[in-house]
Amino acid sequence: MAPNQATPSSVSPNSPPANPRVGSHVLEEALERINRLASQSPVSSSTVRPFQQPSAGPPQTPAAASAAIVKEVSSVKPFFKLTHNASEPIIPLEPTSLEAAGLDGQIVEEIVMRFLLNRGEASGRAIADQIKLPFRLVEPTLSRLKAQQLSGYLGATAMNDYIHTLSDTGRDRARRHLQKTTYFGSAPITLDQYVESIRLQSVEHQHPSRDDLKKAFSDLLVSPQLLAKLGPAVNSGRGMFLFGYPGNGKTSIAERVTRAFGEFIWIPRAILVDGDLLRVFDPLNHEECPHEKMDGLLSESQIDHRWVRIKRPTIVAGGELTMSMLEVTRNAETNISDSPLQLKSNCGVLLIDDFGRQRMSVDELLNRWIVPLEKRYDYLTVSSGKKVQIPFDQLVIFSTNLEPKDLVDDAFLRRIPYKIEVQNPTEEAFRKLFEIMCKVLKIPHKAEMIDYLIEKHYKPIGRPMRNCHPRDLLLQIRSYCYFNSMPLELKREYFDFAVENYFSIM
Repeated sequence: MAPNQATPSSVSPNSPPANPRVGSHVLEEALERINRLASQSPVSSSTVRPFQQPSAGPPQTPAAASAAIVKEVSSVKPFFKLTHNASEPIIPLEPTSLEAAGLDGQIVEEIVMRFLLNRGEASGRAIADQIKLPFRLVEPTLSRLKAQQLSGYLGATAMNDYIHTLSDTGRDRARRHLQKTTYFGSAPITLDQYVESIRLQSVEHQHPSRDDLKKAFSDLLVSPQLLAKLGPAVNSGRGMFLFGYPGNGKTSIAERVTRAFGEFIWIPRAILVDGDLLRVFDPLNHEECPHEKMDGLLSESQIDHRWVRIKRPTIVAGGELTMSMLEVTRNAETNISDSPLQLKSNCGVLLIDDFGRQRMSVDELLNRWIVPLEKRYDYLTVSSGKKVQIPFDQLVIFSTNLEPKDLVDDAFLRRIPYKIEVQNPTEEAFRKLFEIMCKVLKIPHKAEMIDYLIEKHYKPIGRPMRNCHPRDLLLQIRSYCYFNSMPLELKREYFDFAVENYFSIM
């Protein structure tokens, strides 16, 4: 709360009336505590909770009355609104001042000047929209730039706004700001606010039921035995190994685990970490899902637009994974830092696909993550060289067709509490997969043709059935029919052709 708000009138009007029996010394003590709170920094992350009106009740004692006043004042401006909804645990609240936003005027000034240098001219509201802060918080910075002759007005717009442009002196200063970084996007949030948001949206707080898991895997044929093993692993919010023969859907299973958690989370566009601007929101890995309507929760103007509402992330790293992707990377030309994969996947799922086949060695990866997997936090080195502690809060899934004990030692296996084998389908499940895929590919299903395939090409030579075979063989048949301008159907010669192509060197 800003100092000019430190008056008794800042207490909610819905507070209970003061008890006339409370002595003057108690009121003086309460007011003194209010002033101390108001003179401190903005509300800390530990006060993040929904604002609740005090309930009516019997007369309070002097000590209780004083505590109630202090408690209410300390909770007036929290960072987040708690929704008590697993699908969207929090909503970030618009800051009422730069101090409450965790910013100082210098940071805002630098971003504004870099934006104006790049754009040339812009209205005050366009500038506020660019840096995702309310116009009333940006306006003092714009007025200060004008007063210092670093900017000027090109004209007026509606609603008491102006078109701003940099002066020659302002452009010189903006170029000096460019040497620090070229970033002129959303104003950042503080690291403390980010840590608190992860705590409130953690996957460890999500406890999907059997029905939730069935819904998440509704488009996959998953055996009840496998579902019974996956359920506790997903509920733990910790790591798991999915291993087994290739082609049995380990990657598909891992990609759908996220659906069992709450649907949406809020992440910041950028974080200010020890003076370094670290980008978090990544359109390549995050799917933005803005509110179509607020459904009575909050109006659009009450949301802090420095945050982005996304689907809980599922980030996949395969054979291309390198050590640099797990560290903060800084572009030498723009001086903009990008966050590593594990930070982008917080509150979601991080899938290490084809584990054991990465460009980095298995030992490197294990040594890098052996502590974060157990402690649930990681240390990142920012451009200043300082190490900062960051939450490591995601379900890490290692998917491999190699034997886990041949890849890693016991110390690492102990930190991955769940090891789940994805086995070959039974013959009944194999037939069911053909029935499902025929519907998907719009090929008329014929059970007798599946009998022919199994009796001719599987049982005589002991060929193992894989979950991917029905899809892959039917795709071959569809391509064959399209090429030869024939109707889509299942025939013996079509299966013979598909099997010869598909299994020629397998």
